[in-house]
Amino acid sequence: MCYSALIRADYAKLVREFGAVLSLEEFAALYAYDPGKKQPRTPKAMDDGFAGARTELGRDIVARIQRWHAQEQATLEAELAQQRERRDIAIAALATRPTLKARNELRIAGNRIDRAQTRLDDLHRVQLLPRDNRIFPGTYAPVMVSENGQRVIKPMRYRCRLPDAPARNDVLYPGSYNARRDSLEGYWRGAFGQRHGVVVIQAFYEHVSRHAVGGRAPAPDDRMGDVVLEFRPDPPRDLLVACLWSEWDGPEGRLLSFATITDTPPADISAAGHDRGIVPIRPEHLDAWLNPEPGDLASQYRILDDREEIRYVFEESA
Repeated sequence: MCYSALIRADYAKLVREFGAVLSLEEFAALYAYDPGKKQPRTPKAMDDGFAGARTELGRDIVARIQRWHAQEQATLEAELAQQRERRDIAIAALATRPTLKARNELRIAGNRIDRAQTRLDDLHRVQLLPRDNRIFPGTYAPVMVSENGQRVIKPMRYRCRLPDAPARNDVLYPGSYNARRDSLEGYWRGAFGQRHGVVVIQAFYEHVSRHAVGGRAPAPDDRMGDVVLEFRPDPPRDLLVACLWSEWDGPEGRLLSFATITDTPPADISAAGHDRGIVPIRPEHLDAWLNPEPGDLASQYRILDDREEIRYVFEESA
């Protein structure tokens, strides 16, 4: 399953290259500031994409993002103060009596200080890093859909909640960020043939068993666990990954969310030890995919089947 991906969040390029429009109203709704609610999980590149906005609504979005960041900064600074005090107490305890508890306290405090400081640095950093474009289940990404024949980019959460599903399904079915091809007319029948989208990515990540990376059976002395592999097309290029999306309304509010379609992987991914793969569609099929005919699912399957021969290279992710 594609649990993470490196997205394209350069709105100007997405608009220019795909003739799409940016749904500023949807982005404004996502970033609407409410101190009583959780901050939306968004990649830094997605937030920073509005820097230098020229329209009034665009500048309003920037202001909303800044309010969320100010709240997060205050929380991080309080966390740093608390963990530094915890660290100092542990250091003092170790100086007089080196116990396992004190060592654990020192380790935990150090890890939390590093994590909080890294996030605080990210809030102030201007230059983007590759990891700023990375999404995980539960985070938001710009997804291209079609409205009245116009390509539109909207922010959607990467874990799809179908319209008739309760909010608790996010916990009951944590893998709903991927839609298996063999279940498109089963679990996903409420979206397949009705609400299609694409997310533009440059790389994706998969958990693979250590022994499977080399395409061999596990040996007695193998280290247990998985490794995370980063897969990139070679030569580098953007991939238009087929998605299903949903609009959900409930007591918690309105939610736009999506899932990437997965299927049998190409040879390069299979050789690396993974048994599923995303489904990039050809650019010439983009409008046909974004504007499906509910009564003609066969044509949508043909789009999913008509795949380019893409060579993938991989490396272990840090």
